Amino acid sequence: MISDINFLLVGNSRLHWAKYSKNRSKFFHTEKEGKVPKNIDLDQLIWASVGKLPNFLLKKENEIKTKDIHLSNLPDYFGIDRALASLAALKIIENPLKKDFLIADFGTILSITKLNSNGSIIGGQLIPGFLTQLKSMEQNTKNLKVPKKYDIPIKDFLINTEEAILKGVINSLTGVINSLFNPENDILVICGGDSELLTKSLKTQKENIIKAPNLVMEGMIIHHLTIKN
Repeated sequence: MISDINFLLVGNSRLHWAKYSKNRSKFFHTEKEGKVPKNIDLDQLIWASVGKLPNFLLKKENEIKTKDIHLSNLPDYFGIDRALASLAALKIIENPLKKDFLIADFGTILSITKLNSNGSIIGGQLIPGFLTQLKSMEQNTKNLKVPKKYDIPIKDFLINTEEAILKGVINSLTGVINSLFNPENDILVICGGDSELLTKSLKTQKENIIKAPNLVMEGMIIHHLTIKN
């Protein structure tokens, strides 16, 4: 029986952790500059990375790479986070009608990945994420600043600059999902750190959305348990 295994996904802006013990999973997140959480054995830690590695040593032999994920039509250059999310969606989400999966991972980048019910990758899109867009506006203009609060306005046309920025960025992210998602053919799976914020603004009926904020980490656990059994 496999128990007490720790997992780490090195993101672009945060570290994402999972602990698997007695058939249960616990997920949490820390800052990239922070210390290693207590009771984490780095020699045994299973990890993957899409961002700059942290300042503690990770064993290369414990790394999961895209080439280790066995999905049809999955290129080695695909992000490991997208590969793991696809694996998890295929394994844990019920799909009796054999629809395609449309996975939207709202993180530093909004990554959209589509795969069919047999696990064959169809493709996707990559869009600057919520904070990435806000920070880009501040860095590349004279007068625009990242809003201090993320209260998304209901109205479409705003006078207040901060509200106009928030609404514009939200619309750029949810608009691409609304344009790609067809409920008759697809199962929409939402994950990532900004998923809760963005889901509220999607125009599709909420019963058509599957929320799986830790989908990538679930994929890491599934992959590891599969190769060990």
